[in-house]
Amino acid sequence: MKKLLFVLTLMLSTTLAYPQSKTYQLSSHILDISKGMPASDVPIRLEKLDADKKTWSIVAEKVTDSNGRISDFLSAESSNEGIYKLTFLTAAYFKKQKIESFYPFIEVVFEIKGSKHYHVPITLSAYGYSTYRGN
Repeated sequence: MKKLLFVLTLMLSTTLAYPQSKTYQLSSHILDISKGMPASDVPIRLEKLDADKKTWSIVAEKVTDSNGRISDFLSAESSNEGIYKLTFLTAAYFKKQKIESFYPFIEVVFEIKGSKHYHVPITLSAYGYSTYRGN
C-alpha cells in the first residue's frame, strides 16, 4: 500500500510540476545581417489566404523577442494547411536606429502542407533581405 501511495504521489507531483508545453507549427526569426545580431521588437503579422483565393484574413500579429524570434504562431493542436503570408513590419525598426531603409515591410508567402513544423526566417539589412525554409 505504501509503495502504491508513493508511486501515485510521484506521478501527481511530476504531472503538476512539469505540465505539457503547447507546441506550435510555425515560427519565425529575423537576423539583421548588417549588425550580425537578431532584430528585436519587430512586429510580424500572419495572414491566411481565404478559400476564395482573393482575400487575406489576419491570424495573429506578434513582436520579435530579444533574440529576434517568434516561436508561437499556429497551435499544432489543429490543422493549419493552407497558404499564409508573414509581413515583417521593418520600417519602425530602422527608423528607431536612425537608418534609412528601402523596404518598409517585407511579405513572405508560403504554403503549409501536413503537420510538420515550419520555420520562416529572414536575414535583413536596410537595402536587402533573404528568406528560406528553416527548421
